[in-house]
Amino acid sequence: MSASVEAGSLPAAQDIRPWRVWAGGGAAGLAWLAAAGIVLAWPDIDEYGRTELLGGVAAAVGLLLVAAAMAGAPGPVARLRPAGPWLVALAIGLIAWEFVTAKLDLLPRPFFVAPQALLEVFTDDYAKLGESVLHSLLLLIPGYLLGATIGFVTGVAMGWSRRVGYWAHPVLRLIGPLPATAWLPIAFFAFSTSRQASTFLIALATFFPVAVLTWSGVASVAGSLYDVARTMGARPWFLIRKVAVPAALPSVFVGLFMGLGSSFSVLVVAEMMGVKAGLGFYMQWSQGWAAYANVYAALLVLAGMCTGLVTLLFRLRDGKLAWQKGVVRW
Repeated sequence: MSASVEAGSLPAAQDIRPWRVWAGGGAAGLAWLAAAGIVLAWPDIDEYGRTELLGGVAAAVGLLLVAAAMAGAPGPVARLRPAGPWLVALAIGLIAWEFVTAKLDLLPRPFFVAPQALLEVFTDDYAKLGESVLHSLLLLIPGYLLGATIGFVTGVAMGWSRRVGYWAHPVLRLIGPLPATAWLPIAFFAFSTSRQASTFLIALATFFPVAVLTWSGVASVAGSLYDVARTMGARPWFLIRKVAVPAALPSVFVGLFMGLGSSFSVLVVAEMMGVKAGLGFYMQWSQGWAAYANVYAALLVLAGMCTGLVTLLFRLRDGKLAWQKGVVRW
């Protein structure tokens, strides 16, 4: 038996070279430890209440990354290696941010805040932020689901029936391209409460892309698919449910993604204009008090909320369209 081993036959655990380990997590860990040292050792130009906490968090991240790199376990190292450059860049960004704000005060206040001030918002005002997220979700989700449902039904009807398309197409072309925020004066006049008006605007922003993309998907289904189903005795309702809609799902999900992005922008505007709760209202209120750290914290929370909802939609898409899983990643 030959003692030679082919190059590609080594197990993954034996193929972890030291330089790859340190490129994945060790270098990033050292960068975060350096950031912690600068935060803690360099005196602040002003008194900040969360300097020690910020330094402790950075040090903890650095120690965890170094420990993972030194352990050499295949799983953690494999996950750290692709993220290594980003982890280093984030540490360098924190150092630069700390220098130009808390240490040297090079940027005008209160428009530019130190990392400590941003961290203080999360530690002291987390209850208000959490309440704002809840109110935003309670406003966004019903409006989005309402607009997506009406848009889906409208798109299927237009793609299936020429008569429906004849009457609905001009209306869609007239009101669809208009920004949903342009309907603000009419919406707040037509509805009795600001929440109802905001729900209508979010639904309107979601409706147009879902309807157009669903219509396009249903209309582009090959006629041969219908012919095969008809030869087996399929009726129109079966053709819609089992042929037209499944074949149009890729286009439907594109419309759902576009509608979700539009609904986020309308959500913030609606909360700033009339709704007295939510992240948009929180940002407007904070700006009125020149509390820009709170504004930036709300923006980060809003970004996290949007990313989470888009991720859930991607998971739903991957479950329904398993044959397209991995083609578009989030």
